[in-house]
Amino acid sequence: MRYVLSLLFAVCVAFGADSAEEAFNRGLAAHNRGDYQDAIKQYTQAIKIDPKDAAAYYNRGGAYDDLGDRKQAIADYTQAIKIDPKDAMTYYNRGNAYENLGDKNKAIADYTETIKIDPNYAMAYNNRGIAYADVGDYHSASADYNQAIKIDSNLAKAYNNRGVAYLILGDHKQAIADYTEAIKIDPKDAKAYNNRGLAYKNLGDTSKAIADYDQAIKIDPNHTPAYNNRGNAYSDLGDKSKAIADYTQAIKIDPKYAEAYYNRGIAYALLNDLKSATKDARKACELGECKLLGILGE
Repeated sequence: MRYVLSLLFAVCVAFGADSAEEAFNRGLAAHNRGDYQDAIKQYTQAIKIDPKDAAAYYNRGGAYDDLGDRKQAIADYTQAIKIDPKDAMTYYNRGNAYENLGDKNKAIADYTETIKIDPNYAMAYNNRGIAYADVGDYHSASADYNQAIKIDSNLAKAYNNRGVAYLILGDHKQAIADYTEAIKIDPKDAKAYNNRGLAYKNLGDTSKAIADYDQAIKIDPNHTPAYNNRGNAYSDLGDKSKAIADYTQAIKIDPKYAEAYYNRGIAYALLNDLKSATKDARKACELGECKLLGILGE
């Protein structure tokens, strides 16, 4: 009997039979080089050999996530959790997948489970804060950003996100303080400059707002909100030509930017160019923003 088993082993080696570990490692290599389809194939092979390999399910979920297939990613993360229910990262990644699918409540539940397992997981607090903000609970969001910052005082995202919550709650000065801290930590954060610009504009400091929008655009020349917001600031200063130029640039980058069409339409109307205003109003309405069309009586 031993001879038969030895012979079978020799045949398996000769014909290149896999172990789950070998297949898993090939999956990792493919994953690392960005070949997600091959990674999925290799992780699937590892799972066939060892159906209780939680890491293979987890990594295959990650590969599906990288391909944008959130539903399949969630299915794999769920299977990994069934095998290993104490892995915080799996709950965290499944939470991200739910967030990307728009299921905020399930995302919050998974981030909460992550935090139960690992109370020092700063990004879980940060992301749960985002999910709370998405459902309109800005006070819970702020509490989570506070905790994320308490755990990791260099987490620029948490400062920026808390700034957004303060901005929506009307505390513009505190929002500016948080955006400024985010910029200190990450001077290349275009979003933080754009957001701080919004806060300055809400406080009536248009010049500082424009300076921040300028910086956001310098860092990221394709940052459409900064062009749109700078256009609004120029419009407030009465410079409709510069405003139109900024709205036009935002539209050039994102031809489906309804707000930029809407704002440019208003600028054209104020310049008595009703033909251009109506054209922009129709386009904005086509994209879901019809208020201007009603004003123009179309």
